[in-house]
Amino acid sequence: MSTEDSNSRNSYGEDASPAVDAGVSQQIRDIAEVPAVEVITTGAVHLMSAAAVKVGLADDPNAEDLKDLDEARKLITALAGLVSAAAPEIGSQHAGPLRDGLRSLQLAFREASLIPDAPGKGPGEKFTGPVN
Repeated sequence: MSTEDSNSRNSYGEDASPAVDAGVSQQIRDIAEVPAVEVITTGAVHLMSAAAVKVGLADDPNAEDLKDLDEARKLITALAGLVSAAAPEIGSQHAGPLRDGLRSLQLAFREASLIPDAPGKGPGEKFTGPVN
């Protein structure tokens, strides 16, 4: 297969149309314009929102039905890792509110748990330290 042939095919070996290539190029340019701090904070907000629903904090009459503490633990731990790792890079003006939201989720998780984790063993606490 020539280089020209391989350039006109997508990763599935199908022919890629110029319109698709132009759309992908535009998406790449759009992403290139977004500051890293915005990408990081947006990801953190998505993790926070998902964790809040899984902890049972959804503003919905069926919030209790949506609660899943096993899933919430994973999301909170991932959020704690992201916030802890990103804080020096994004600065305190962005990291502060993320830490506050994380702490609120950790406390809500502790309150929602039938058997609370030992101090320092709750979700994300290996990154943040014990939350009281």
